[in-house]
Amino acid sequence: MRPAALNWSVENCTIARAMEVLGERWTLVVLREVFTGVRRFDDMRVRTGIPRQVLTNRLASLVEQGVLSREPYREPGSRLRHEYRLTEKGLDLWPVLVAVLGWGDRYLADAEGPPLSVTHRDCGAEVRAELRCADGHDVGRPRDVVPSPGPGARRRTP
Repeated sequence: MRPAALNWSVENCTIARAMEVLGERWTLVVLREVFTGVRRFDDMRVRTGIPRQVLTNRLASLVEQGVLSREPYREPGSRLRHEYRLTEKGLDLWPVLVAVLGWGDRYLADAEGPPLSVTHRDCGAEVRAELRCADGHDVGRPRDVVPSPGPGARRRTP
């Protein structure tokens, strides 16, 4: 039986477009750092071990994509520098990182547990990504989700 998904084109797929922005390993590491409050170039480089040029390129790309903004700062007696802040577009990636973190914690954590946890500021409970439909129903199993063509889908020509 032929899968129905073969009837529509994926040339304008937003997952593919998102991965053009996020798909490189160091990009998610940079975002992790900014989300955890590490916003300055030298701090990121030392903490992560990202090569200087790779970090420069990743930060420039995230600024160009509107995920981060560069904000000037000056330490007393030092030259003007920039730190990187999340934009609204960047903040909207937090659930993505929480989902990746949860998957990594489940399948890739060391025996002593994961090195990072995320908790709700108000109550201290663990935060995790969960699926919910637009009508508010929890979607407990991945097989309860049905992919189908969206409004921007293009019919594939055989």
